[in-house]
Amino acid sequence: MQITLMQHTSLEICAHAIRTCWQSFENSDNGDIKDKELINRVGNKFKHSSTLEHLTYTFYISGISRALLQELARHRMASPSVKSTRYTLKELKDEDSFTDGLSAAELINKYKNPTEVYADKHMIRANKYLVFTDVLSVDFSSVIALENLRLILLDGIGNDKAKYCLPESYKTELTWTINARSLQNFINLRSSKSALWEIRNLSKELFNNLPKEHQYLFDQFIN
Repeated sequence: MQITLMQHTSLEICAHAIRTCWQSFENSDNGDIKDKELINRVGNKFKHSSTLEHLTYTFYISGISRALLQELARHRMASPSVKSTRYTLKELKDEDSFTDGLSAAELINKYKNPTEVYADKHMIRANKYLVFTDVLSVDFSSVIALENLRLILLDGIGNDKAKYCLPESYKTELTWTINARSLQNFINLRSSKSALWEIRNLSKELFNNLPKEHQYLFDQFIN
């Protein structure tokens, strides 16, 4: 998983929006520190959190599974632009076999320990397309599904129908824009130990990629 913060709104914009409500622009002379205190007081402590919607963040997120992508879709107050399987599945057509004709059980029996498994050249190549869980039976089954998809594409089946064979572990990427209010909710829910392990990792990485001067608005929401 890789995350890049592409753009963010300055705290000054949010502070200006808050001061618009009370016409208190004369109190902005003390600069960034006073802005930060104002935003935290109004947005978090007083719960006028709609003012935090003036802060937006755009992330480029890559190397996540389609299982995680489904979880992201539940957060409606965000704008995702996702890598299209309709146009990009051709990336598999030039790959060699990921299994050499072996079944999942045969793949498991081929290795003596997990370290040996994930160091195998076929698994390294498959990991370019799949998110691994470190559960061997699950990951081998994903590799089998990936190989089946590759063969279907080579048979000339169009992407629109071939993509129905995609495993949930298939990697995707997206550009994702979200406002601070919604991101607080996301981090609060998705950093919980009961959340999907992959989205839990994502929530923490999103926080880590926020500008340092913005993190104080979110640190209380991390579980």
